[in-house]
Amino acid sequence: MINAQPLYPIAPTKQVQIGQLTLGGGAPLLLVAGPCVIESEDHLLRVGEAIRTVCETRRVPFVLKSSYDKANRSSGRSFRGPGLEEGLRILERVKAKLDVPVISDVHDTHQVSAAAQVLDILQIPAFLCRQTDLLTAAARSGKPVNVKKGQFLSPWDAGHIVEKLKSAGSKGIVLTERGSSFGYNNLVVDIRSLPIMRSFGYPVLFDVTHSVQLPGGAGDASGGQSALIPYLARAAVAAGVDGLFMEVHPDPANAPSDGLAMLRLDALPGLLNQLLEVQRAVAPYLNEDRV
Repeated sequence: MINAQPLYPIAPTKQVQIGQLTLGGGAPLLLVAGPCVIESEDHLLRVGEAIRTVCETRRVPFVLKSSYDKANRSSGRSFRGPGLEEGLRILERVKAKLDVPVISDVHDTHQVSAAAQVLDILQIPAFLCRQTDLLTAAARSGKPVNVKKGQFLSPWDAGHIVEKLKSAGSKGIVLTERGSSFGYNNLVVDIRSLPIMRSFGYPVLFDVTHSVQLPGGAGDASGGQSALIPYLARAAVAAGVDGLFMEVHPDPANAPSDGLAMLRLDALPGLLNQLLEVQRAVAPYLNEDRV
């Protein structure tokens, strides 16, 4: 049965503190970006420093992302990253050197305590978005929690995620749209999901690079349509999203994970310029409930 709730105007959400940065509630558009997986400390530091420079010159708040463990891979032979302990050590060192907040995925309740000591915001992967024990543990850590809406979940059903986090005491709730399954090996983005999820009162990110992914589309790995990144990113900003999530890499063709769906690092400055122009153009209209 299709939910018949009305579409809501984009209104300011509650603010969420991520380290020293503010997300939502009318705060500037925030960028969560970095390589898909931690390849090495030096690589993460170099990519993070480059992204930070691009963001600083444009006054865009920046949170560095990278996974210490890519637990959800098409093939068991795929590169997963350095693992929890070494990955958190790398994230902690890079965080200190760059002085930026960091985010990474937690996959099990036993990871939450260690991750919360390093990460400024915990992320729940899309395939785990309904795991009540994991959501509860993340909420009780005291850190903000970003939950990626599963590819199988409607935007209005994300309200149940919010209620689970709130009931466990979380006040720093963020939701992320990352596309919906459309047949086999394909995702589509329903822009309506952004205002619907924002109607729950918390900030919403749009994961543009995972939304152009073709899950399992390369046989034993995921494919992607990175050429579509600018189109979807502009649409999400025009819809009033609070921030963008992008996986960025200096050489996507040789990245060990999700290379076909990542944005080239040297394309980030031009794309951010476009997105800021779009935001300025639509800003006077985002709180209107009529056309």
